[in-house]
Amino acid sequence: MGLGGVGIAENYPEVSKDTMLSKLDILKNSFTANFNPDIKERIDRIKRIQSLVEENIDSFHKALQSDFGTRHEQLSLLSDTMPVINNAKDALKHIHNWVKPEKRKPNFPLGLLGSKAYVQYQPYGVVGIISPWNFPLTLSLAPLIEVFAAGNNAMMKLSEFVPATSELTEELVNKFFNEKEVVVINGGPKTSQDFAGLPFDHLLFTGSTNVARKVAAEAAVNLVPMTLELGGKSPVIVGPNAKLKKSVDKIMMGKLLNAGQICISPDYTFVHEKSENNFVEHAREFVQKNYPTIKNNPDYTSIIHLNHYERLKSLVDDARDKGAKIVEINPANEDLSQQEYHKMVPTIILNPTDDMKVMKEEIFGPILPVKTYSNFKDTIQYVNKNPKALALYYFGDDKREMEEILNNTSSGQVAINEVLFQFSMHDLPFGGVGPSGMGSYHGHDGFKNFSHKRAVLKGQNLIDAGALVSAPFNESTEKNIKRLS
Repeated sequence: MGLGGVGIAENYPEVSKDTMLSKLDILKNSFTANFNPDIKERIDRIKRIQSLVEENIDSFHKALQSDFGTRHEQLSLLSDTMPVINNAKDALKHIHNWVKPEKRKPNFPLGLLGSKAYVQYQPYGVVGIISPWNFPLTLSLAPLIEVFAAGNNAMMKLSEFVPATSELTEELVNKFFNEKEVVVINGGPKTSQDFAGLPFDHLLFTGSTNVARKVAAEAAVNLVPMTLELGGKSPVIVGPNAKLKKSVDKIMMGKLLNAGQICISPDYTFVHEKSENNFVEHAREFVQKNYPTIKNNPDYTSIIHLNHYERLKSLVDDARDKGAKIVEINPANEDLSQQEYHKMVPTIILNPTDDMKVMKEEIFGPILPVKTYSNFKDTIQYVNKNPKALALYYFGDDKREMEEILNNTSSGQVAINEVLFQFSMHDLPFGGVGPSGMGSYHGHDGFKNFSHKRAVLKGQNLIDAGALVSAPFNESTEKNIKRLS
């Protein structure tokens, strides 16, 4: 109906825990019967994911459009379908190298005695994947590629806030795979809670930090190891000598893509106090050029559902009530009070203070707080006193400033003179640190993340190393122990 998931979460049919346990048993039994599938089978599974998306691109784009209300098919191509296809191509290109044992060096004198040491990458078993609504294909099928590359089976819980996309994904997965390889679960909040508590061999969750705490608590009952891909408040630091217009263009692109509903979207920006007014004007120019209208513009994405829309408005209202200056960029001066979909004009918040909700919560929308500074080092101190972010962005060409940021801050990722594109780099790990995440994946790092790193020491029979340290203990034994240590 194109209503962006209004009421979906509350009304979505639930799947019983017993049903999910039954499906999980099938997956586990299948894995036990085919432990450590060979590379041909892994490649076949990855190719099927690629075909699943390539053959149904138009259907996926229509489903995403239906779920969001307004979401351009080219944005869906950029953010959801092509990333899955490209991830599959990358995995197929490199998987033969990924699966090779990794040589390690045995301690002296075992190496001289002919011993060998290496790491064997083994599949965990069945990996659970809980994916969000903002990029429902990229954040479900893309990690599934790496899960399959590592030799695992999988069970996926898709988001109830994008029902058309989730149901289409389930239909196509059932067409391209059997229940012994991967199972898709669609259900409401109770289903998600029960899913998190299933005895998986590994669990990947992508979502908010608050929900992650609940997921982790459920998973802890079965001591399930986890990868948590979360969010937080990703700062942008614009250096005093940065090329301001070019910087603003990139920042606003990252802020407004998908209407800011991206976990690595710029969450707030630091700009030198002398550049504040120019920053705002450049932001106006960017919106005027790229989004001359908002209300009926197919290029400008809707907010996913009413509750999220109202939450975003409350962040702005709270900032206004506490003294912030609100700059709404509405080039055509449109009235958005009555609209079919939930669209919010790009909004800049000047002079935000730490007691405002917009500076405490991850925004996940087209709202950009802008803070000013006079001393560059003050920005570093501010970033460091707050929870570690998923992404940190710096604009400028000052090598000293770059080094200051790289060496004296902590975040999941850093991008210099760019935003968002670090996610698309197959050879860079994607993950957070502290409250912004746990573990990482993408490409080779994803393969490793979903693999058990098994230590292997292969001795030889010519010389008995154990005899060197066996009783009776004497001076000679002590010397041998020191050599082997």
